[in-house]
Amino acid sequence: MELERIAVPPRGPRELPLALLELGCAGRFELLTGPPGAAEAPEPRATLPRGLPPFCAPLAAELELRLLSTPEWLPIHGHQRARRSWQRTPEPRALFSLDPTPVAGGLRAERDPRTGALTGFTEELLPSVGLSASNSPSLLRPPGPPGEGLRGGISSCPFWPGGQDEPSLEQIRAPQEQQEEDVDFETELLTTPPGMKRGVEFKPQASWRPSTPSTWGGAMSPGGALARPRGPPQLPPPRGGPAPPRPPPRRSDSLEELLGKEEAGTPPAPPPEPPEEVWAEMVDAASPVEGFEQLLPDPAHKWPFRPDPFQQRAALCLERGHSVLVAAHTSAGKTAVAEYAIALARRHMTRSIYTSPIKALSNQKFRDFRETFGDVGLLTGDVQLRPEAACLVMTTEILRSMLYNGSDAIRDLEWVIFDEVHYVNDDERGVVWEEVLILLPEHVKLVLLSATVPNALEFAQWVGRTKRRCVRVLSTPRRPVPLEHFLFTGNSARTRHQLFQLLGPGGAFSTQGYYAAVEAKKEQSSKHAQSFGARQPTMAGPNPGQERGVWLALLETLRERELLPAVTFTFSRGRCEDQAAALGSLDLLSGPERGQVRQFLTRCLARLRGSDRRLPQVLQLSELLQRGIGVHHGGVLPLLKEVVEMLFSQGLVKVLFATETFAMGVNMPARTVVFDSIRKHDGNSFRDLLPGEYTQMSGRAGRRGLDATGTVIILCKGPVPELSDLHRMMLGRPSPLQSRFRLTYPMILLLLRAPALRPHDLMRRSFAEFPLRRDATAQTRRVAALREALAALGDPEGTAGDVGDLPQYHRAVVGLRRARAVLQRCLAQAGGQRVLAPGRVVVVCTPRHRNALGLVLQVTSGGSSRTFTTLVLSEKPPENGGAPPEPPPDVPYPEDLLLTHLFLPEGPPGHSLEQLRPEDIVGVTAKTLRVNPETLLQELRPPRGPRPRSPPPGAGVGAALQELARLAGGAGREGGLPLLEALGVPPGRDPAALAAAAELRALGSALRGFRCVHGPRFAQQYAQFAARQELLEQLEELQFQLSDQSLLLLPEYHQRLEVLSELGYIAGGAVARGRVAALLSTEQLVLTELLLGNVLAPLRPDESVALLSCLVTPGRGEPLPDGLPATLTQVPARGGGALGYPCGVCGAG
Repeated sequence: MELERIAVPPRGPRELPLALLELGCAGRFELLTGPPGAAEAPEPRATLPRGLPPFCAPLAAELELRLLSTPEWLPIHGHQRARRSWQRTPEPRALFSLDPTPVAGGLRAERDPRTGALTGFTEELLPSVGLSASNSPSLLRPPGPPGEGLRGGISSCPFWPGGQDEPSLEQIRAPQEQQEEDVDFETELLTTPPGMKRGVEFKPQASWRPSTPSTWGGAMSPGGALARPRGPPQLPPPRGGPAPPRPPPRRSDSLEELLGKEEAGTPPAPPPEPPEEVWAEMVDAASPVEGFEQLLPDPAHKWPFRPDPFQQRAALCLERGHSVLVAAHTSAGKTAVAEYAIALARRHMTRSIYTSPIKALSNQKFRDFRETFGDVGLLTGDVQLRPEAACLVMTTEILRSMLYNGSDAIRDLEWVIFDEVHYVNDDERGVVWEEVLILLPEHVKLVLLSATVPNALEFAQWVGRTKRRCVRVLSTPRRPVPLEHFLFTGNSARTRHQLFQLLGPGGAFSTQGYYAAVEAKKEQSSKHAQSFGARQPTMAGPNPGQERGVWLALLETLRERELLPAVTFTFSRGRCEDQAAALGSLDLLSGPERGQVRQFLTRCLARLRGSDRRLPQVLQLSELLQRGIGVHHGGVLPLLKEVVEMLFSQGLVKVLFATETFAMGVNMPARTVVFDSIRKHDGNSFRDLLPGEYTQMSGRAGRRGLDATGTVIILCKGPVPELSDLHRMMLGRPSPLQSRFRLTYPMILLLLRAPALRPHDLMRRSFAEFPLRRDATAQTRRVAALREALAALGDPEGTAGDVGDLPQYHRAVVGLRRARAVLQRCLAQAGGQRVLAPGRVVVVCTPRHRNALGLVLQVTSGGSSRTFTTLVLSEKPPENGGAPPEPPPDVPYPEDLLLTHLFLPEGPPGHSLEQLRPEDIVGVTAKTLRVNPETLLQELRPPRGPRPRSPPPGAGVGAALQELARLAGGAGREGGLPLLEALGVPPGRDPAALAAAAELRALGSALRGFRCVHGPRFAQQYAQFAARQELLEQLEELQFQLSDQSLLLLPEYHQRLEVLSELGYIAGGAVARGRVAALLSTEQLVLTELLLGNVLAPLRPDESVALLSCLVTPGRGEPLPDGLPATLTQVPARGGGALGYPCGVCGAG
C-alpha cells in the first residue's frame, strides 16, 4: 500500500528546538539546540543564578496608564489643583486609612548556653517604638527612604547633637508646660510650708515603747494639754504659794536684744572652689616619640616617609580614639593626620568625611585621596561623584545640609576632618563651621586642621566642652622650609634684576634692605611725588606699559635664578586676567612641555560640547596655558579651574595669577610667591594684609624636599610701603580665632521643625557664648551653695509694726549709694578736678574712716584715674603704740547717709595721710581752708633718724586738724557745715549725671520718713536683711547667667521670629513658605517671595537671569542703568528687608 505524503507546514521560529543562553548581564547570548523532534522549545536559560531579569513596560506607556487614563492617583481633598475633574465613585472607607500601630513589645528567644537549644520565649518591651525620621532625633529610629540616605530629607529631623542629654519620645511629644517636674523624694521634699517658720522634719522616729499610767502625768498638763516633748516638765506654781525665783538677768536680755537671740544661725562656710573642667590638653609635639614602631606595630596607614614628631603623636591619639586639633605651619604636613584618620575608618569599616572651605581644595584632595585609598567620593555644589564611597570629600556647607536634614550616612560616620578650621574667622561663612561642630552626633570624632593661631587651646576647650570629650592639641614649632622675603622695584637699569631682602630664613628683619629699596625707587621717581617710605596715597598704580615692564623684569629675574614656578597673588579677578594677558607672547615652556600641555588640553576639552569649546574664556586660557601661564579665581569655569590645578601640580604652569582663595589649604606649593600688592579690599574699605593672611599666602612658597628655602617677593610698583606696616605684617601676631556665629533665617526655620531642638541650644553652645558659659558647672555649684546659705540664714524677722518698711528703706539706701557712685565717677573728670582743688574740705568714707572730714592737699593724675592726697581727721593713736581703734560698724542711719552726723574724735584729734580715689569721697563741702599744701606735706613727711611712736603734729597740721574737728562738731546744727549739691559736679550734658543728681535729692528727702530706723534692733535687722538681699541678688544674677535670657543673640532671635511670623513663614512651626526658604542658601526670604509670588513668570529667560544675578553678585551702590525693561523695574520689593527694619533686623539674610 502506497503511503500518501502529507504536506506538513514548516515550523515557525518559535516552534524550533532552539533556546537562548544569556552570558552574564552584558547583553551577550549563545544559541542552544534541543533534541530533534522535541515538541516544545526548551526554556530560555541564563548563567545568572536567578535566571533572566524581569523587564518593565515602556515608561511612556506606564505614565499614560497611571497618570492620564485613571484619576485614582489624584488626592481626594486637593481636587481643585487638577486641570479637570472626573466623576468618582464615593468610597467613604478610603478616608479611614490609618497607619498600623507599632508593636510595643516583642519576643526574645531563650537558648541553652551550652547547646544552643531553644528553651522558650520571653516578652520584652521595645525601646524604640514609634520612632521615625519625622518625630525623633534618635539614632535608634528606622532609616529613611533610600533616596534620602545621603542628602537627607527636608522633613527629617537632625540627629541629636553630641554633648547634650537626649530626650525620650514622650518628652518630645509632651508640651513643655505639661511636663511633670522630677522630684527626688529623698532630698527635695519641702519640710517647711511657704510662709511659715517651722514645719515637719521627716526623720526616723525612735522605737516605740508602751507607756505606763505613771508616765502619763508627766506628759499631761493640769489643763489636759500635752506638755512639751523636750526638756524637763514645767510644773505650775502652787496655789497661793510664792512664785519660784526667776533666774538672774543675762546680757542677752538687755534692751539691745529685747526680742531675744537671733534664731537664724550663721551662714555656713562657703564650699571650696571646684576644680576647673579640662576639655583640652596640650601635647608636646616638639620631640619625637621613642619606640614609635613598637607603640604602633600595625599602623592603619603607612606613609612613604618618616613622620614628624607631631604626626607620630597625632597617630597615637587617633588610635586611642581621641579628637585632635593640629595647629601647624603651612606645608608642615597636616594632611598626613587626615590620611591616618581615613585609614582608621577603613579599618573599622566605617565612614569618614573630609570637609574644606573651597571647591579647589576639595577637588585636589579628592584626586589625592583617590590615588591613596581608591574608595573616595566627591560632593560639592557642582559635582557629585561616588556618593556611596566610604570616604567623602565635600565642602562644609554640604555637611551642614546633611546634618540639618538627618542624613542616614551620619550613622556610619566615625571621623570628620575639618581642613583649614581657622576659616571660622570668616565673616560670611564662619558660622557654618560652628553649626557643624555643634550639630555633629556624639559618636563622631573630630580631626581639626588649622594654621598656627594664638588661641588654639581656647578653641579646643570650646570644642571639647561642646562635645563633652577632651581634645588633644598639637602644634609645630617652626616651618619645615624657611622663607626669605624680598622687595622688588624693577624700574631702573641698576635694580632691574635686584631683590632687596627684608626678612632672612632665621627671622631677622633687615632695615638695610628696606632703605636700599627706597633709594632705588627714588632714582626714577620725581622729587615732588616722593616721601620717604610713605604709604600709598591712592590705589592708582603705574600705567599699563610700566606695569608690563615690571612683570617682564621680574619673570626674567626669576627664570635666571631658577625660582620658577611662582604663584602671584592678586586681590582682583579682573587684574588677574589683565596681568596674564599683558605678558604678550612670553613663553615659559620648552617644546616637550608645550606638547604635553596641548595634549592634556585636547583630552580635557573634549568633554565640552562644540559651542562651549569656543567660549572666550576657554580660548584665552588655552592659549595662556600653552605658554606656561595660568589664571585661577572664582570666575573661572570649574572644568578649566581643575585643568589649571592639575597642570600646576605637574609643573607645567610656571606662573599662576591667583586670588586669595588659592592659598586656602591647596597643597600646591611653588618655589616663589609674589604679592602684587599688600593692600586688599575686605568688602568695606581698602586695608593692609593682616599677619595671618600674609602668613597663609606666603606659606605656599617652598616645596618640602625640593627647596632649601622659599622665596617671597613683594612688588613695589608704586611707592615703597612703610617700614612699620611691613614689620607688622611679616612679624605680627596672627589674628586669634573669634566667633562669627549669627542667626540666619534658614537656621531658625530648620530648627523649628526639629522636635526638642531649639535655636537657643545652638546660641548657648556657640563659640561666642563660650567665655560667658565656660564656668557653668562651677556656677551651678555656686547656686546650690547660695541656696544653702539662704536656708541657713533663715527668713527675715517679722516685717510688721515699726520694721514694716525695712525692705523699702533698704531699696532707698541702695538707690542712694548707686546714684552717689555715678557722681563719684564724674569727680575723676575735668569738672571734678576743679572742685577738688587743694584746700577743699571733703567727707571721706573708707574701710578705715567713716564719714570723716579730710583736707585735699594734692591732686595727682595718672592716665584716666586721679588720686587725691588728703589729710583725714581720725582718732589719736594710743601712747603705747597699739593699733588704732576700729571704726564703728557701717549702719546706714539717715544722718550717716545724709552726712549730717560726722566722725568726731573723743580726745585730741589724730590724723592720717591717705591717697584717696574718687569713690572714697562721699561728700564735698563748701568750705575751703586757706593753707599752704606744700608746707603741710613737708610737715607730714617722716623725719630723718629715729622716729617716735606718735610724733606730734606740726603747727600747720595741728591748726588744720583743730579746724576740721570744729567743723565736724557743728555739722548737725542748723546752718552748720554746708555741702555742695551733687558732690559739686557741675551740671553738664551727661544725662546719667543729671538723673543721678535728681535721684540723690529725692531719696535724701525721703530717708527721714522711714520708721524702721527707730527700732531698738535696727542694726541687727538691717544687717540680716541686707545679707539676705545680697545673697538673693547673687543668686538671681547666677540664675540669669545660666538661663536663656542672658544669651547675646536672644533679642535678635525674637526680632527675626517676628519677621517670619509677619510674612507667614511660621505658624506654630515651619509651613510651606518656611520649608522653601530653608532650602535656599542666600537671600532666602527675597527668593521665596519671588518664587511663590510667581514674579518670574512674566519675565523672559534673560530677564530672569538678570534679576537673579543681583542676589549673588555684591553690588557697589551704583544707580540702576537707563533703558531697563518695565518688567524689571516693577518687581515688587517684598521680603525680609521690608519688615526687617520695623522689627529691628538689618537685612533679609
